[in-house]
Formats: sequence, structure tokens, C-alpha cells
Amino acid sequence: MAGMASQQNTPARQPAPLTVGFDLDMTLIDSRPGIKAAYQALSAETGTFIDADLAVTRLGPPLDEELAYWFPEERIPEMADRYREIYPTHAIAPTLAMPGAREAVAAVRAQGGRAIVVTAKHEPNAKLHLAHLGIEADAVIGWLWAEAKAEALREHGAAVYVGDHIGDVRGARGADALSVAVPTGPCAPDELRTAGADVVLGDLTDFPEWLASYRAAERA
Repeated sequence: MAGMASQQNTPARQPAPLTVGFDLDMTLIDSRPGIKAAYQALSAETGTFIDADLAVTRLGPPLDEELAYWFPEERIPEMADRYREIYPTHAIAPTLAMPGAREAVAAVRAQGGRAIVVTAKHEPNAKLHLAHLGIEADAVIGWLWAEAKAEALREHGAAVYVGDHIGDVRGARGADALSVAVPTGPCAPDELRTAGADVVLGDLTDFPEWLASYRAAERA
């Protein structure tokens, strides 16, 4: 009888504490207008042509990779520093939240979880974007791209990483986190799937419903 009572009083299975990582550019924020303005300002200041419209079609990789299209190798460190210096003046105000971004972060909190941002962007500028848009993250980790993102995801115990680029997929897989991809950046759905994304959503507006189903499955 004691054994039967013990079984009847066993609580329902609860999923592990949840941490979800999010990429920043073209996942949580549409930084194209701001980045375009920053590149135009750098171009005007240096007298070097930069096709800002082209540059914003390939957001994701580190800044140095884009600058290499426009400046000789020996000037890249200097130009990267200058770009980051002028970035707050030109790029913060024009940048918008992606559709569903605030709701996606809120959905993590509604599940009792933590939302962190792991991005290749200069960390102080990433924090300025989030503060300006009123998106509150439990942690913001910058200067990490692709596989390097796995280190921060592991450190924070992220079970899920949400991003728009195949580099984000590689970062998630390196951390043994579920890769949730949104084709709102430069990578198409099929490209994200081929890279190994576990889930491809239409955009972040689909994320709360997906997260609720994911957590329900963990409880089952």
C-alpha cells in the first residue's frame, strides 16, 4: 500500500530549466538601415567607395570580412575600430525590431526561462540596440561568430539557439543545442535545412507557439 501511495503522489515530470539563445542581426533586429548608414558615413569619411546596399545583403559574418571587400588588409583593423566608434551615432536609431522579436523573448520568460543574445556584433553596440528597442536579455555576449558561438551557448546552458544564418546553425550544433532557424536574413530555408537546422520557422512570430509545443513534448 505504501508503494501505491508513493506512485500516486509522484509529481508530473518537469522539463529542465530553459535557456534560449538568440542571434541579433536579422534575427531579433533589422539592422540593415542602421548598418547601411554607418557604412555610408565611413565611406564619406575615408573617401573609399563602399557599396552599402550590397553590404547589408550579407549580414552575419564578422565585420572584418565585409571590410576586406573595400579596404586593403593592412587598413582593416583601423577601419573596423573607426566603424565601431561611429556606429552608435548612425546605426542605433534607424534599426527596428524584427516582427515577433519582443514576443519571442517574452515567450521564453513565460516558460520560466532565460533569454540570452549571442552575436558577432561588437558587444557594446549590441547592448545599445537592445536598450533602444526595449528588448531585455538576461545576458549579451558579443564578438562570436559561427562555431565560436558554441562556447557561450554551452557556458550558459542554452538548449535552443535561434538564428538566421548557417553560421548560427553551426554554432548551435557545436553546443549540442537545438538549432531553430528563421529565413529573415541572407539564408533561404533550404540552405538552413541543408546546414543542419532542426527547425525552420517562417519568422519569429511563429516562435511562441513552437516553444510551447517543444516544452509540452518535454513534459510528456
